[in-house]
Amino acid sequence: MEHEEVLLIPRWVDAPRVTFKYGLGQEFIDVLRTLHKLGLDRTEKVRVGDVEVSPRDVVAACLPDPAALGDRMRGKTCAGTWVKGVRDGAPREVYLYHVVDNEWSMREYGSQAVVWQTALNPVVALELLANGTWKGSGVLGPEALPAEPFLDLLTAYGSPWGMREQ
Repeated sequence: MEHEEVLLIPRWVDAPRVTFKYGLGQEFIDVLRTLHKLGLDRTEKVRVGDVEVSPRDVVAACLPDPAALGDRMRGKTCAGTWVKGVRDGAPREVYLYHVVDNEWSMREYGSQAVVWQTALNPVVALELLANGTWKGSGVLGPEALPAEPFLDLLTAYGSPWGMREQ
């Protein structure tokens, strides 16, 4: 899975290696493994009666619309940045994270936690640009701008963040 952070962070942060990963629950991983074992994730078409269709397209057509699942989902989503490196000659590890409870985001905003979390970050960034707190020209990722105003405004919007240092 590719994500823009892999390309943008090295522009502004001296980082020899940047990766992007998703963390999935065991039940979801088991379902994906089962689909794979059955060949239902294949894109090569198979003949079913008079029609040719890929097994993956059939599975996708049978799944519910993700937009309609929000009120049935339970739990929290966590997006974070885990940084390992050396600062002032000493090893350092920091995990900066943002957790959103799905039941809360559905109740307050009528949106799934992942959707709400994804939408909130650009809203905060745009507000910082509009009020002049963030300035710059060209294509700038958030890592090119001061983090504190962003984190403060995130909290002000009712979405606190956390940090764990190891």
